Amino acid sequence: MIRVLLADDQSLVRAGFKALLDAQPDIEVAGEAADGAQALRGVRQLRPDVVLMDIRMPVLDGLAATRHITDAPDLADVKVVMLTTFELDEYVFEAIRSGASGFLVKDTEPEELLRAVRAVVEGDALLSPGVTRRLIAEFAARSKEPAAADALGELTEREREVMALVGIGLSNDEIARRLVVSPLTAKTHVSRTMVKLGARDRAQLVVLAYESGLVRPGWLG
Repeated sequence: MIRVLLADDQSLVRAGFKALLDAQPDIEVAGEAADGAQALRGVRQLRPDVVLMDIRMPVLDGLAATRHITDAPDLADVKVVMLTTFELDEYVFEAIRSGASGFLVKDTEPEELLRAVRAVVEGDALLSPGVTRRLIAEFAARSKEPAAADALGELTEREREVMALVGIGLSNDEIARRLVVSPLTAKTHVSRTMVKLGARDRAQLVVLAYESGLVRPGWLG
């Protein structure tokens, strides 16, 4: 059973998500929070698998709350998905760099929300790849940290190739077709690359692909 914590200051938004998620046989809403501070307390008390975190909330915003969660070693298994009203929200890139596993716009289709929750738990798919690709391309240049090109030295040529394809938003199945390998092989390459680079999840691998210069905004592979 996938346990979800809903963090949003709008009660109607939480109610809508809760009704949708609780109707699924494999998902349950473990708790709700109306601000970032409540979300942090809820995460520590309930240990959900996924937090659907609004960016703009009172007391403590979603970005700060996400940093607290992803910086805590004992919360490493908790995945954070940011919720935003607009596709190109200037805070989303920073959220992903801070450890969020992806993001969704609040008016996303119900099936996309369900797919995203399940995918982030599996760790094998970046949420809304097309939108995320555009967002990262837009804001990658704003990164405050130096390029991480040296970190790529540990990767094999195939792992670099796979990382680049992850960087442009391809799924494991799409990578497998592009490289003419099995989806399991593609997933293994992605997992090994994440381990070597210390990436928390696939979203951070995308950020590293841009920061290292392996992928450039507008590049389609």
